[in-house]
Amino acid sequence: MLDPRRLDQDRAAIEESCRRRGVTADVGAAAAAYQRVAALRTELGETNQQRNAHQKSGKRKMEPDERAAHGEEGRRLKTRVGEIEGALAEAETALDHELRSLPNLLHPEVPTGGEEDSRELRRVGEVPSFDFEPLDHVELGRRLDLVDFEAGTRVTGPKFYFLKNEAVLLELGLQRMALDQLLRDGFTPYSTPDLAKPEVLDGIGFNPRGPETQIYSVENAELCLIGTAEITLGGLHADQIFDEAELPRKLVGLSHCFRTEAGAHGRESKGLYRVHQFSKVEMFCLTRPEDSAAMHEHLLALEEAFFSDLELPYRVLDIASGDLGAPAYRKFDIEAWMPGRGEAGGWGEVTSASNCTDYQARRLGVRFRREGAKRNEYVHMLNGTAVAISRALVALLENHQAEDGSVRVPAALQPYVGLERIGPR
Repeated sequence: MLDPRRLDQDRAAIEESCRRRGVTADVGAAAAAYQRVAALRTELGETNQQRNAHQKSGKRKMEPDERAAHGEEGRRLKTRVGEIEGALAEAETALDHELRSLPNLLHPEVPTGGEEDSRELRRVGEVPSFDFEPLDHVELGRRLDLVDFEAGTRVTGPKFYFLKNEAVLLELGLQRMALDQLLRDGFTPYSTPDLAKPEVLDGIGFNPRGPETQIYSVENAELCLIGTAEITLGGLHADQIFDEAELPRKLVGLSHCFRTEAGAHGRESKGLYRVHQFSKVEMFCLTRPEDSAAMHEHLLALEEAFFSDLELPYRVLDIASGDLGAPAYRKFDIEAWMPGRGEAGGWGEVTSASNCTDYQARRLGVRFRREGAKRNEYVHMLNGTAVAISRALVALLENHQAEDGSVRVPAALQPYVGLERIGPR
């Protein structure tokens, strides 16, 4: 959530952020709730001062009538303190509710608009030109016996699948290749739970309930299946206070991810591109506020290095305001070229990297002690996809296919898979 003091200091910027994101939010109500809290805190402080002074004055010698009046005044002040504390608790709850409805502020360079308005920053690699009719990953997976969608539907339901044969080796190889890259960069690896409490999801900024949620909830349990290890890695640090010397903290989480993908349809979402379950290697960082912009660029550089090693053409996008999630101050996406996407191929998202500044840290209570400072500060939190296996498989199979029906394994991935080529069968 936002620093409530910004409701007075940066109200125009908050209203502009909501407008550019297309979010309907009552910033005025949030500002009024903050002013109510501030007024009650002031009143509580003043009343406590009066009560303390009154208690000190009671130490002197008094006549019986004066002592009785003094006691009556003491009881009145005690009652008033209790009344103010009760009103303050209610006002703070109301302020928290209003703050949770407001999205983060926006980086000045974030383009305004929807998905089609995201700014392309660069393209890397050459889009392949085939001298044969290329297949999409669904047909390649069928011919090479790598993916069984029909069995996934029978066993679990639509948009579930079984990976088979070399596809299993590719999944494990991609995970290990990503982990090795990040271990060399100083990341600490975690294998995280696949479930989390609703309050942890809410703290990260995911809506665990309601008709628009992308989250599966577990019946008869206050638990949800996670959509990303960002949730569990963020929850790992809830209510912690770090020394400044402990920052930055760089974590990499390996988890399964579950998403309802409500309302997702169309040919471009077929096969492995948009599914209900997949494995992902996720980067998660905690930094000082002044370091988060540089860390954001570093996460993007790590993602680019990984997909360059996979010999995949890609482009980098600065995501437009209307396509940002509420916690994101700025987000970069990498889209890989996927020849089977649409009639003539197209770009498909494979990674994202978001700087959420202190928005999530405030909700989760994650702070740090700056050397020599009297007050603790909130950390900045960032997340980035190292590799989402299902979409990486789409790009690998479709870009590295050969006329004989086989698929070449990129040189950097070969040591992890033990193969130079898959098929043909």
